[in-house]
Amino acid sequence: MPSTVPLVDLSPWFAGTSEGRAEVAARIDRALRESGFLLVTGHGVPDDLRRRTRELAREFFGLPEDVKQRYAVTVGGRGWLPPGVEANGYAEGTETPPDLKESFSAGADAGVGVAEIDGFWFQPNVWPDEVPGFAETATEYMRRMRALSDHLLEIFAAALGLAESHFTRHTGHPTYTFNINWYPPMTRVGTPEPEQFRIGPHTDFGTVTVLDRQAGVGGLQVYTADGEWADAPFDPAAFTVNIGDLMARWTGDRWRSTRHRVLPPAASAPDEDLVSLIFFYETDHDARITSLAPPLGKTVYPEVIASDYLREKLTAITVT
Repeated sequence: MPSTVPLVDLSPWFAGTSEGRAEVAARIDRALRESGFLLVTGHGVPDDLRRRTRELAREFFGLPEDVKQRYAVTVGGRGWLPPGVEANGYAEGTETPPDLKESFSAGADAGVGVAEIDGFWFQPNVWPDEVPGFAETATEYMRRMRALSDHLLEIFAAALGLAESHFTRHTGHPTYTFNINWYPPMTRVGTPEPEQFRIGPHTDFGTVTVLDRQAGVGGLQVYTADGEWADAPFDPAAFTVNIGDLMARWTGDRWRSTRHRVLPPAASAPDEDLVSLIFFYETDHDARITSLAPPLGKTVYPEVIASDYLREKLTAITVT
């Protein structure tokens, strides 16, 4: 397996031995310093839940366009993000064609009681009546992803020699987004335009991203420390995990928020379509993020409020 994205088995962490937990923490620290990406097994999320979530999502994406249109939203909304509304390359200041994908977006919906905050960060989830069971299955998937993300944040703290709650004390009432991305085949979307991708080059924005992906010709690539694009390795039992800009900032750039992209559909596989389940975890909306000072961190950034920082990032990728 390429060293650009190492594989880490989390089982020794959950087994609870001090030696096993220390080894997992050390391996994750190394992966996040060198790559910013890793694969994790031993996570405890049932395969059947992953499979069923993907199946129900495919049912939704297979609905007629006029039905899906009833659930249409823009970036940051809850529902269907149609083709053409998002271009992740914009986050890097690059004007690219829209990403070749459709998404269904859900997320945290238990508000804090402030209309202005709840109206953006804790919007009610909207589920299609046409796909029975989708709401219950996806909600359980999000519950599992939140629990796994908090476990990862605890491991992150241990990797830095900090109190286990160093990060999770800021996730008591967190914001998070669950995007299910459908990457249609070339037979549906046509030949990609120059510099058009299924998802354009970008970094993620939050603390940790947990991705359940499918292997494909037009799949995930990671930008290596050597300045090259490399295909991300795939293991059907593993989640692909990476950190976002907020976590990199939090650690004073000790860890890498790594650029990545999803290749466009390829002429060599014109019928290939893929579905990715992507859980973007953040923090409490009002968390104050202060960089870890040297020697743990390398760069000291001004303190930011998580929601202000993240909303600016989301605005940047919206096609208007």
